[in-house]
This record gives sequence, structure tokens and C-alpha cells, in this order.
Amino acid sequence: MNSLKALDSIRIVMVNTTDTGNIGAVARAMKNMGLQSLHLVEPKNLPDEKAFRRAGHALDVMDNIVIHKTLEDAVAGCGLVIGTSARERKIPWPLLDARDAAIKAIEETSTHPVAVVFGREDRGLTNEELHKCHLHLNIPTHGGYSSLNVAAAIQVVCYELLIAAQQGQKAAWEEDMQAKADLPAMENFYQHLEQVLVHLDYLNPDEPKQTMSRLRRLFNRARPEAIEINMLRGILKSIKSQKGIE
Repeated sequence: MNSLKALDSIRIVMVNTTDTGNIGAVARAMKNMGLQSLHLVEPKNLPDEKAFRRAGHALDVMDNIVIHKTLEDAVAGCGLVIGTSARERKIPWPLLDARDAAIKAIEETSTHPVAVVFGREDRGLTNEELHKCHLHLNIPTHGGYSSLNVAAAIQVVCYELLIAAQQGQKAAWEEDMQAKADLPAMENFYQHLEQVLVHLDYLNPDEPKQTMSRLRRLFNRARPEAIEINMLRGILKSIKSQKGIE
């Protein structure tokens, strides 16, 4: 599926957007680069005349915008979720630049939809939101000012997605790729895991430190398949049964 058709499986997600003009500018950038699927998570203001004016001829993208109440809903069904960040994090996370992230995204469209998530204009994505992403994307900038306008950042990423799709690069392991666990499945697993660790007295809920964040990083980096997550949850269920955990 590594062709321009792969772009149909890429979902651009904007979280809590304030300026409707940015929504229109993003729709135009997506249309320029062959992407169609724009999802908004609780935008501060709904698309208005300003947004449609900035969108230019990308009215089809605007008309098909999907609005969600939560990030989980926006990326539901996506086997790969890439979150964008300009900030260094306390716990390092798998980090790609726009080019490598685009190649990775196009590779994986052969088996599942892919979401690329962009945060608020003033502060990007929260740590909690980034924890829901398998990989983090950073666009290198010159000097000490790393903050890009969200529409400009999406333009860069959409361009790289188009180039990756045109080049049709394939991963050596693509033929053996299995469906990855999606975000709801991973979140249910993390809740299940945390519950068991608390009851085993391994995790202190009053002083959790960074334990669950590091475990999230481990499993997000591993990109478990849906069947593997089911197996792990089966193990957790067995532990709960053996320990008499409700």
C-alpha cells in the first residue's frame, strides 16, 4: 500500500485548537499534499468563516472534518499514533524527525490507519497526551526558538508524508507485519497492569514516581500486537486470580 493511496490512511489530529484560521490553513496544507482526514479534539472554537476563507479550495477537507470529545476517540482504530513535541521530556521517548516519522507512517498504512497528533498553539501536547502516543516527532529548527506555528508544522509533516508515499519505501519486515494493538486496548492494558502492581505492593499509588510512565515507554516502544496484549492481559488476570485480587 506504499503509494499515494497510503495517504488516505493518515489521520491528522489537532487538539484544543484556538485559532480557527489555523484549522483552515491546515486543511489547505493537507489538500496540497494529498491528505484528506482531519480530526479535531475539543477545538476552542468551531470552524467558522475565517477557517473556510483560509482553507481556499480545500473545502472538501473542511466539510469532512470529524470533531471528537477526547484524544482516545480521535485515534481510535489507529495502530500507530505519533505525537508532536518541541520540548525535551524528563523521560526520553522514541523520537523521530519529520522525515523518518513520515516514512514510518507510510510503511504502516498497509495494515492499519495512522494518526499524527498536534497540540495546542501555546503549549503543544500535555505529557499525559504524549504518553498515549507510540512515537514522538520533533521538527528541528535553527537556534534556540523551537516553537513552530501549528499550521506550519503540519505543512512540513504533510510534505514529508507525500514524499514518503511517492517514493514508496518499504520496510524489510512489512510482509510479516501484524495488526498492532490500538490506543483503547493499550489504555485498558495499562490500567489493568497498574491495578495488579498496586495490589502486589510493587507500586505505591501515593508515591508512584515514574514507574508507570517508564512502563508505558517500554510497551509503546515495543509496539505489541493486538494478540500479544490479549496474552499479557490474560497473564495479569491469572495473577489477580492467584492472589485473590478483586
